[in-house]
Amino acid sequence: MNKYYTTHKEEEKAILVCTTIPKSTTAKTVKQKIFKEHLEELEFLTQTAGAKVVDKVYQERDKIDKSLFIGKGKAEEIAEKVEDEKIDLVIFENSLSPTQIRNLEKIIKCKVIDKPALILDIFASNARTSEAKTQVELAQLQYLQARLTRQWTHLSKQLGGIGTKGPGETQIETDRRLIGTRISMLKEKLKKIEEQRKTQRQMRAGFSRIALVGYTNVGKSTLLNLLTNAGVYVENKLFATLDTSTKLLKEINGEKLPIPVLISDTVGFIRNLPHDLIESFKSTLAEVVEADILLHVVDVSSDSYDDQIQVVEDTLKDIGAETKPVIMVFNKVDKLVEVNNHDIIPGLREKYPECVFISAFKGINLSSLFDKIIDLMHAEIETLEVKIPADNPDAYKIINKIHQYAEIISTKYLTKEIKLVVKGNKNSLKKILNSLKVNKEVIKELKTGQKNNRKEMSVLI
Repeated sequence: MNKYYTTHKEEEKAILVCTTIPKSTTAKTVKQKIFKEHLEELEFLTQTAGAKVVDKVYQERDKIDKSLFIGKGKAEEIAEKVEDEKIDLVIFENSLSPTQIRNLEKIIKCKVIDKPALILDIFASNARTSEAKTQVELAQLQYLQARLTRQWTHLSKQLGGIGTKGPGETQIETDRRLIGTRISMLKEKLKKIEEQRKTQRQMRAGFSRIALVGYTNVGKSTLLNLLTNAGVYVENKLFATLDTSTKLLKEINGEKLPIPVLISDTVGFIRNLPHDLIESFKSTLAEVVEADILLHVVDVSSDSYDDQIQVVEDTLKDIGAETKPVIMVFNKVDKLVEVNNHDIIPGLREKYPECVFISAFKGINLSSLFDKIIDLMHAEIETLEVKIPADNPDAYKIINKIHQYAEIISTKYLTKEIKLVVKGNKNSLKKILNSLKVNKEVIKELKTGQKNNRKEMSVLI
């Protein structure tokens, strides 16, 4: 895969810059803590990309400087540090416009990038499968397309020579056209991949679906390995896994689940995740959209866990998954023990009554999580009695259709009808009724099972 925009270079030295706009009235100590958290995350990203952080700069401003973002005085101050420390790279926490980057580089005299570019570089380094590589390349090209004026200003001259006279086009216009063509090709490739994924998801229609979501590096892959012995790659770095891992889960802690479950680990979210990256990864994030239950994993030991929860919730809203049933899983509780910071737990229990506190790494309180999953799964299961007239010419097609979405517990061939008892996830059964165009008036509730709120219905087709 071509990496069109990269920051990676062995032993590059970097300065990090974080700016808050507008100035807030928050207490100084709180503001410094927030700045520190943002810069620490940016430092972790920078280290993941392979560079060494030499210095960090933060600033409050009343408004953005349109030409430089941070203002000329601060830019000149950074320029002095760059020259004194022989810095290769300045990385901004904030998203910068192409013009701001170009103007900053004129003053600072080294490469300047923003957080979205840094994230794109890390994604490019960690992409392993053809799908992930395609998604990242598309996002990189879309990011780069608006920045050709900065990257290749030396190409903006009119082409000359024999055979090139006439209206012609500038080289930069040619590059834009070539990138546009490549973007179209990649989008078409992702469409085909999405079709394949849709087929795979249809084949899984009879299963309940759980998706692990959360901020990057909160322990989702560790939890997936714990639940399924999946052997998913785990490392203490950001975006260690980009590809969705989906595993079959038949039992938890020795207890058999009501129906088989497919559980998926998804790419982590982060502040200022490039919009192009979210768009490119929509086929991967479809696992979240189609899940029946979400496990929102949170690093409760992080000072900015509340901010991280908001980032995840905003991203779920962006992809249309904000109404899913959610179990809040506060992970890394062992680190709270280490720093004697239990005070936050009562407040979180009050705010998220159905939450659980665990340590996937240390195996702390996992039984509580298992119980929550099993209870919520039982609540999502319904049992239907389906009656198909024996003279219905499509009877066996209907049975086959039902088999795709649910478990057929029993089948009775009677004189006038075929009677099926089927069990499945609510959403799956809803798809059955919609696909068979069942008249809602003929659906009558037989009884509501007291245990786990399971319902039994009678449906006439």
